[in-house]
Amino acid sequence: MFEDSYLWFKALHVISVMAWMAGLFYLPRLYVYHTTAEVGSELSETLKVMERRLLRAIMYPAMVSSAIFGTLILFQIDAWDQGWLHVKLTCVFLMIVFHFYLAKYRLDFLEDKNTKSEKFYRMINEVPTVLMIVLVIMVIVKPF
Repeated sequence: MFEDSYLWFKALHVISVMAWMAGLFYLPRLYVYHTTAEVGSELSETLKVMERRLLRAIMYPAMVSSAIFGTLILFQIDAWDQGWLHVKLTCVFLMIVFHFYLAKYRLDFLEDKNTKSEKFYRMINEVPTVLMIVLVIMVIVKPF
């Protein structure tokens, strides 16, 4: 029984994380395009809709389900004393913070008050990549 639930939680966690990461990669890219769109233009208004839908319909549910299934796994593996888990949880916390920063930037675009540059959004687009690399190494290799 334990093995069956663990595998289901693990599969659902991986699916959720993949959806969340897709959004974390794509939303800053939309912001790159949005910085070049003229305020009030058709492109700007279309990007506002795309950003809202991505955040609300994909990213928030994926973040929540990632946390739920990840927590269920945590209680099954009993790895609280292992260093890799602490690094992983720190990276997850940073991903959540990054997620909410992206949500804040969306509100700036929504109100036509973005002050960040295209270069800024290109640079922060690398944050989820770095976090993902560390997370995968921690979970697969478990170096400590």
